[in-house]
Amino acid sequence: MSSDSRFVPLVLKTDTEPNMNRNFISSACKFLSLVFVFAFLNLTSNAQEISKEPAAISAGETLFNANCKACHRVKSKLVGPALQNVYDRAPSIDWIKSFVKNSSGVIASGDDYANKLYNEFNKTQMTAFSSFKDADIMNILAYIKAETEKVAVTQVPNGPVPPTGGGDGGVSKTYLDVILAGMLLILVLLLIILGFLVSALKRFLDQKELSEEEKEVVHSPITLGTVTSSSGFIFIVVFLAGALGFKAVINGLYSIGIQQGYAPKQPIAFSHKIHAGQLEIDCKYCHVGVMKGKSATIPSVNICMNCHNQIKEGQQTGTGEIAKITAAWENKKPIEWVRIHNLPDLAYFNHSQHVNVAGVECQTCHGPIETMDVVRQHSLLTMGWCIDCHRKTDVNTKGNAYYDKLVELHKEKSKTPMKVEDEGGLECAKCHY
Repeated sequence: MSSDSRFVPLVLKTDTEPNMNRNFISSACKFLSLVFVFAFLNLTSNAQEISKEPAAISAGETLFNANCKACHRVKSKLVGPALQNVYDRAPSIDWIKSFVKNSSGVIASGDDYANKLYNEFNKTQMTAFSSFKDADIMNILAYIKAETEKVAVTQVPNGPVPPTGGGDGGVSKTYLDVILAGMLLILVLLLIILGFLVSALKRFLDQKELSEEEKEVVHSPITLGTVTSSSGFIFIVVFLAGALGFKAVINGLYSIGIQQGYAPKQPIAFSHKIHAGQLEIDCKYCHVGVMKGKSATIPSVNICMNCHNQIKEGQQTGTGEIAKITAAWENKKPIEWVRIHNLPDLAYFNHSQHVNVAGVECQTCHGPIETMDVVRQHSLLTMGWCIDCHRKTDVNTKGNAYYDKLVELHKEKSKTPMKVEDEGGLECAKCHY
């Protein structure tokens, strides 16, 4: 083999190897890029997938009831559109997130779908929930999807349908009337028996040898005058009068500062029975301070206008009462609601502590508020009433690490659940400082 032939393969190897390496590296890079893009799109798709986990659905239900239910239902229109299949109707999940956080911004950007909704619902501006995280919105969508996929089941009762009449679950008037009639019958029977006894005693005494004075007493007629002039009757009357007077004085002293049953006339005839009962609007939607601070707060006019910007006629009062809300909004004046529940200045009560930490329901103190057309003070709201609650109520320690050590110490000395009084709930300084 000549020297030339020996060097030809070397020259070919030197020229082709870098090209092959470059082609291989280029192909590998393209392949990895495609894999990366596919993986990214897959992760993005998974991140946008609506969860079916019970925890997500439960969290979404809580958020929906507290923030969305005032204007939306899943399967029917209210102030806003029905939300079933909203994840399919809307341009995208990202669009839903943007619209929930800042609907006015999406509308102002000229978005076709947003402006279509805006015009369809009488240009009602949806409240911006800028504090919502993406996870919160996804949980709400999880709840909406779960409700959308539920099949409506009509349950037919097996037995007779109970009456739907009103009442508060107490004893019926008919039952009380029967008891009263029975007591009157017993009283009449006792009087008849007493008459027979008196007659029998007289016959027995007539057989005895009695003096004229004794006979006069036995056979003396019983008249109204003889009864009212007797010392026993006078004592009974004086005793009853004194007892009733004493009771009236005590009741009067105990009622000082108590406004149970107080139901003042409000400047606008607002019905909790319709809003909280029939429409199931969450209390926290209007009373926004209940989760944040001492006062539950009275809702401002703009909260009313979130719905009444579109709803102009009420079920019971027509257009008159809602027109007052609109007038207050246009004149930029607050509605002067009359306060119903008044605690003395010397007592401190914090709504957020009871609602957030203790999980106390509104009805515990305010009664069946969802059934009241006119709100009244349901409970006594006295110091004794509060103390009694603290003595009977178990502390809600579940999922709160703050109480772990306290529960451990309590179990060492008691087998009963830890009550509010066990953690200082009866200390004076808790409410008076």
